Amino acid sequence: MQFIIVSGLSGAGKSKAASNLEDLGFYCVDNMPSEMIPQFARLCLATKGRYEKVALVTDVRGSLSFDVLFQSLDELDKMGLRYSIVFMEANTEVLVKRFKETRRLHPLMRDGTPMLEALERERSLLEPIRNRANVILDTSRLSTGALRGKIIDMVAGGVRERAMTVNVLSFGFKYGIPLDADLVFDVRFLPNPYYIPELRDGTGLDEDVRNFVFQYQATKDFVEKLEDLINFTLPQYLEEGKTELVIAIGCTVTVESDKGAEMTCRISPGSIPGSDRTPNRSKSIMPEIMIFTKSAPALLCFSTRAVNSFRSAYFSPIKAP
Repeated sequence: MQFIIVSGLSGAGKSKAASNLEDLGFYCVDNMPSEMIPQFARLCLATKGRYEKVALVTDVRGSLSFDVLFQSLDELDKMGLRYSIVFMEANTEVLVKRFKETRRLHPLMRDGTPMLEALERERSLLEPIRNRANVILDTSRLSTGALRGKIIDMVAGGVRERAMTVNVLSFGFKYGIPLDADLVFDVRFLPNPYYIPELRDGTGLDEDVRNFVFQYQATKDFVEKLEDLINFTLPQYLEEGKTELVIAIGCTVTVESDKGAEMTCRISPGSIPGSDRTPNRSKSIMPEIMIFTKSAPALLCFSTRAVNSFRSAYFSPIKAP
C-alpha cells in the first residue's frame, strides 16, 4: 500500500496537493489528527486491497505538538507499513500574499497573534517533521500546474497515468462554439460534399465522402500544418499539468439534426514524445482518420496513429452528441 503523509506550512498548498493525489487515485483525508493515524492505517489494511493508495494531511490544525505524530509514525514502523512524508513550504512573502488573497485566517492567528508572528511560530513548530520528511516541496514559485507535475513525478516516478483527457469534436457554427473548447479550428474553407448530389446523404465515415475532401491539396496542407501544431502543443499542455484538452473543429451545418461528432482520447503519457521537456518532432502524433458531419467536412484530427505514439493511450468509440 502506498501511504503518504502530507504536512507543511499553512498556505503552502497541502490541500491542492491532496486534490492532485486524489486525481491520481489516492484516497485522501485532510486535517487528520496525529493520534488517529495508526488506527486509520489499520482500517485501510483491513480492507484487503480496497485502499491501495492512501494520503492524509496533518499539520498544526490537528496538534501543536508533534510528539504524538512521531509516536504514531513509530507505530506505523512497528506495523511494517512503509510510508512517505511530504513537507510543503513557501517563503513568508508568498504565504502572506496567499492569505491576503484568500482572506482566510492563519490557524495560529485565532488568539489574536499577528500573521508574521504566526508564520514564524508555525515554522518553528514544524521543523521536527520537516527534518524527517522524505520530500520537501517549496511552492513559492510553483504554478498550480507545476505543483501537479511535481506531485505526479513524486508518486508515479514521472509516469503520468491518465494525466490528460483529449476530447476532439466537430460542431456547426450556427449552433455556436462549444463552451468548453480550448482550441477551435474553422474548416469552412474546405470543399463541402453536401453540394455534390451523390454525396449529400453521406457522412465522413463514408469512403467516397472522405476521398472527395482529400482530393484537394488544401485539405492535405491543412492536415499537415494542424498535425505539426498538435504535435508540438500536446506535450506542452501535459507538462503544464492540463487535465483536459478540448479540440473543436467547426464547419457549416446545413441539416438541423446534424450537430457534429465527438471522439475521446485519454492520454497516459509516460512516453509521450516531448514529455521529457524536449518535444520529439521526428514522431507524428497526429492521425489520418477524418470524421465529417453529415453535411459538411469537419475534421477530427486525432486517430490511431496519434494514439500509438502514446504507450498507454486509447480511444473510446466515436459518438454522436
